Amino acid sequence: MSAKEEDVAVGDGSLGGFESVEKILEAYIPPDKLAHVQRILYGWNCGKPVAPLPLARELAAAAAAANFDLQAYRFGAAPEQLRPLRIMRVGLVQHGIQLPTSAPFAEQRQAIHTRVRQLMDAAGAAGVQVLCLQEFWPCPFFFCTRERQWLELAESAEEGPSTRLCQELARKHGMVVISPILERDEAHGGTIWNTAVVVGSNGGVIGKHRKNHITRVGDFNESTYYMEGNTGHPVFETAFGRIAVNICYGRHIPLNCQAFGLNGAEVVFNPCATVEGFTEPMWGLLHVCHQPVGTEVYPAPFTSGDGKPAHRVGGGGGGGGGVDLGPFYGSSYVTAPDASRTPSLARNRDGLLVADLDLNLCQQVKDRWGFQMTSRYEMYAEQLARYVRPDFTPQVIRDPAL
Repeated sequence: MSAKEEDVAVGDGSLGGFESVEKILEAYIPPDKLAHVQRILYGWNCGKPVAPLPLARELAAAAAAANFDLQAYRFGAAPEQLRPLRIMRVGLVQHGIQLPTSAPFAEQRQAIHTRVRQLMDAAGAAGVQVLCLQEFWPCPFFFCTRERQWLELAESAEEGPSTRLCQELARKHGMVVISPILERDEAHGGTIWNTAVVVGSNGGVIGKHRKNHITRVGDFNESTYYMEGNTGHPVFETAFGRIAVNICYGRHIPLNCQAFGLNGAEVVFNPCATVEGFTEPMWGLLHVCHQPVGTEVYPAPFTSGDGKPAHRVGGGGGGGGGVDLGPFYGSSYVTAPDASRTPSLARNRDGLLVADLDLNLCQQVKDRWGFQMTSRYEMYAEQLARYVRPDFTPQVIRDPAL
C-alpha cells in the first residue's frame, strides 16, 4: 500500500495513522540521528533546538480531557547589556467545525463559539498575551461552494457576535485576540470582506485588517464573495508588542510580507485555511502559521472551474462521489527570524500552541545580517515604478549573435 493509499485508508486526516510528520520521524529515526534531522528541518535558536516551555500539569490534563493538542515552546535571544528581555507569549488556536454543514447556521456558529471559548480559556490559563484564531474561525470554510446563502454568517467587525465573544475573553484574560472573520461592512452597502479584527487586552477593538491578496485557485476561488482589501499593511501596537496579520494567501506574496516589516511589525501572524495536496509541501517555509483541521462535506455538489467533476467535499477526503481534496491539515507552528521553528500541532486534531518569543531577537537578526542596510529600497522602488507603467519595457540584454 502506498503512502497515499494508506492515508486515504485511515480516513481521519492523519498521515498513515500518525498525527504529524514529527511523530513519524520520532517513530522511525533513531534519537541520535533524529537530532540532526530536526536541526536541518527546524533550525537552532541561539545555538540549540527550540526549547519546550513548561506549563502547569492541570493544563495538560484539561487538554487531554477536552481532546485537543497542547504544545508549548520558548524562543530565546542573546543576552544584552542595555536592553531587558522583551517576552511576548503568543498562542495559536486550530479547530474543526463542530456540526455538519447541513445544520442551521446559528447552531453551527454557536457550536464553534463554544469550542473556541474552551480553547481561548485554556490560552488564558496558560498566560498567553496575544492569541490568534484561524481564518474564518466562526464558520465552515464554505467558499468552495459559491453558494450565496452562506453570507448570512457574515458579521460586523466592530459589533458582531464573534467580536463580542473575543472582547469578553480578552477582558477576562488580559489578552490581545486576533479574530479573522467574514465581515459585512454595513456602512458601505453590506460589502463583504475577509477581515482580521484585533481586540486589545482591555477588550476594546484596536482595529482591523482586510486580506490584501485573494485566492483564485481551484476550489479556493474566493472572489465569488469578496475582493482584495483596502486597509494597506497596518501594524497594531499592543500592550505586548507590535503585531501584524498577513491573512492566508498573502503569505505567498513577498512584497506583501515585506510591507508589514517595513511598517515595524515584530510578530506577523498568518491565519489560514488550506488543504492537503494544495499547499502542504510549502507549509513549513512560512511564519506564524495556523489553520483548521478536518473535513467539511457540503449538502450540494459544487465545481471548481479546473476541470474536475462536481463534488461535495470541501477540504476533505472521500465522500460526495467526487474529488478528494485532502483534509484541512492543522499543523500550526511558530518560526523565528533566525529560521528556527517549533514542531507542528497535530494535523488532524483541535489544538493550542503556546510560544514565548524574546522580541530582542528581531533586532539581533537584523544587526547580524544587515538586511535593512543592504536592501537597496530606492533601486526596487524605481523598478516597480517603471513596471506599473503601461509602456514598461523589461531590461533584457540580448545576445547579439542571436
